[in-house]
Amino acid sequence: MRRALAFATTALLATSAAAADLTVYTYDSFVSEWGPGPKLEDAFEQRCDCDLAFETAADGVSILNRLRMEGETTDADVVLGLDNALMTVTREAGLVAEHGIDLSGLDDTLAWSDDTFVPFDYGYFAFVYDSERVAEPVTSLEALVDSQARVIYQDPRTSTPGQGLLLWMKRVYGDDAADAWARLAGHTVTVTSGWWEAYSLFLEGDADYVLSYHTSPAYHRVTEDEDRYRAARFTEGHVAQIEVAALSAYTRNTALGRDFLRFLVSPEAQRIIPVTNWMLPVIDGVDLPPAFDTLIEPERLDVDPQTVADRRRAWLREWRRAAAR
Repeated sequence: MRRALAFATTALLATSAAAADLTVYTYDSFVSEWGPGPKLEDAFEQRCDCDLAFETAADGVSILNRLRMEGETTDADVVLGLDNALMTVTREAGLVAEHGIDLSGLDDTLAWSDDTFVPFDYGYFAFVYDSERVAEPVTSLEALVDSQARVIYQDPRTSTPGQGLLLWMKRVYGDDAADAWARLAGHTVTVTSGWWEAYSLFLEGDADYVLSYHTSPAYHRVTEDEDRYRAARFTEGHVAQIEVAALSAYTRNTALGRDFLRFLVSPEAQRIIPVTNWMLPVIDGVDLPPAFDTLIEPERLDVDPQTVADRRRAWLREWRRAAAR
């Protein structure tokens, strides 16, 4: 989840970059009323005595698409909301610069050594269901694909969760992924451009399962005292997502951008992110609500960013042809 669970109609807090000292590109739900954006903005502006402005796109892949289109004309100083699967694609496009900051305080489980991207939260892609509607949830991706359950997921061309499912299907099915996509298409309700639209439709009862995160149920437990929404644990494992931020290659505010990246991995910011973006912190020592102890513990399926960079277009073509059958 890479995602703030803004469960109401809200006005996004994106502001004009014209007068900003630092412009950060991110995704819509990050700056929703319930997302981490407003609190992070207030906290950072108190530190820097500067003006921080967020500009938004629907989802992480949409941010990358925008950066590609804008090139050197971009207003972005910092890019926030890409993920580990997109790092090589973004770096090879020349869109980001080395961060030059000390990341020795990160959680050892991340084993992070990248000199360009800074992780700010992480979790696992999962299919969330309503236990009051689904009495016996599926226990594998294969079972979901071969079921008749109504499913909503996100477009892998615009959404990082959608791309996560693309990678998940390739890990599980390999060369047979096209046939699996076609079977899934037979009981897919819709494919949305971003996470928030998909999750909203699910909450309205339009599907049995929605592609989201293993941490999504924590939101409902903490903010609604509701435990009906749960993530299905799959025997094949779950693809991990590490959300990252980076300096734009075209920023004219390098020093301030680096300060913001340092801030993202500070204890102050890391206390905010898990209970507003509903993902796991990237540093040790962050106290989490007890609801996080109730989450499934997925077996981790890693993805190789270079393989994604090399095969992503082919996999998207495969998905597009198969899902349209």
